[in-house]
Amino acid sequence: MQMTEPLAEASQLDHVAIAVKNLDLAVAFYEGVLGLECRGRERVEDQQVDIAFLGAGPGRIELVCPYTSDSGVARFLAKRGEGLHHVCLDVPDLRLALAELNAKGLPLLDQVPRRGAGGSEIAFLHPKAAGGVLLELKQRGTGHS
Repeated sequence: MQMTEPLAEASQLDHVAIAVKNLDLAVAFYEGVLGLECRGRERVEDQQVDIAFLGAGPGRIELVCPYTSDSGVARFLAKRGEGLHHVCLDVPDLRLALAELNAKGLPLLDQVPRRGAGGSEIAFLHPKAAGGVLLELKQRGTGHS
């Protein structure tokens, strides 16, 4: 995927998200076995998930667990099982990034930003556009840091 310079040069990895069936067991593994620190938990009503953020150097790991059987993450787990759910890039101007991607004809799951964890502004790019990986874009300066 080729992007214009404002998005490509200024994007930074924010987090990698892993879909899990049991948040408590997953947090226990990442803390107890890998020694990562859980930096908070949250329920994201819009996406029907409970999440936990774990420290992992400059980036973070987000554990994502559905609390309803009809959420997008629940469907993901039923189809693919536990594992990598999405990669999140922190961008300086989310609306500009969406406009650039849309102008290139890339399939967006969100045409406008929506609310994510910690009150962040986020939008998703369809996996077809990014080699099969669900890509989340997050407005820099919003949500958890």
